[in-house]
Amino acid sequence: MSAPNGHAQENPASMAGPPLTTLCMTTPPQYSADQVKELVAALEVPFDPTQVEWRVTNTTKNQHPVRGQVIPYANQRAYTDRLNALLTPAGWTRRYAIHTSANFERSKDQKIVAKVLVTCELTIFGLGSHSATGEEWADDDNAGTSAEAQSFKRACSCFGLGRYLYYFTGTWVDLNDRKQPKSIPRLFGWATPQGWRQGLRPGQETASNLSNAVPSKNANTQIADQRRDVSTEDRNALVRQIQAMAEPLGRRLYRGVLKTVAKAWDPREIPEAEVLLKVLERMQSAERGFRRLEAALSKVGPETLAPILRALGLNSLDHIDCMETLKKVVVEIERAAERTH
Repeated sequence: MSAPNGHAQENPASMAGPPLTTLCMTTPPQYSADQVKELVAALEVPFDPTQVEWRVTNTTKNQHPVRGQVIPYANQRAYTDRLNALLTPAGWTRRYAIHTSANFERSKDQKIVAKVLVTCELTIFGLGSHSATGEEWADDDNAGTSAEAQSFKRACSCFGLGRYLYYFTGTWVDLNDRKQPKSIPRLFGWATPQGWRQGLRPGQETASNLSNAVPSKNANTQIADQRRDVSTEDRNALVRQIQAMAEPLGRRLYRGVLKTVAKAWDPREIPEAEVLLKVLERMQSAERGFRRLEAALSKVGPETLAPILRALGLNSLDHIDCMETLKKVVVEIERAAERTH
């Protein structure tokens, strides 16, 4: 699975933003602070819309026509094209480790199935390394490929590449007889290279929709409206950032944090911006915990995880529903990593 970094069939340079000066890779490059900022900014630019695809994640039941919730994603080639365009194929590398976990009970059919876990360590020379883990049920014919792609893209997101896709929470559209979208949503301006370079960011579509709808008023009324609009914009941005945490945290932990901090199941039910901020900070802390967990697992292997989960009464990481449990898992895995090194 340690294949070449990838190749492009399109012209990736046109999709990656202004490329950095090509460096001689006989020795690892030494980037200045400004060059690091430039590189990270170029990595964060959204993919060209032609590289974005849509996946159905949920469907309605007993409803005609059938509707599905779709989210955007990009395949591995889009990620490798961006890395190659910015860094050249010699400027980065990746390494995979493959493991099979102990058997777990899959909740949807109560079937006992093992999981394939793939850890990807992505290194950008002169910038650093990040590792991430992907997983898939072993009875899936494409389990290895799916877990590999997941781990690679998660590692890329640690550098900012593709991270903007986490801000999407799903849009409902009509599906055809094969449960495929009849139409695809239009991307927000911030989710395009042009809009991103113009300074648009997640949450700003709300402000742009309101900007042309406010009639002329006296100065005092306009100031009050501006304050109210800023508050609305900030709140909507916080809600979107919180919703974007559902996938990286898992549904149980996501809902657990909402219930513990805000006594709510949906961030849209929370009126106070201060409470939304507390929820987001707690979720970001949980995400950092998962990053620590992935880093430790890359040292000891996923097989170390199963007995720790069983001791806590868990079948998988997806069953973690509170920060305290996550902390226990992270601490135990890090202790195991320390003992082996």
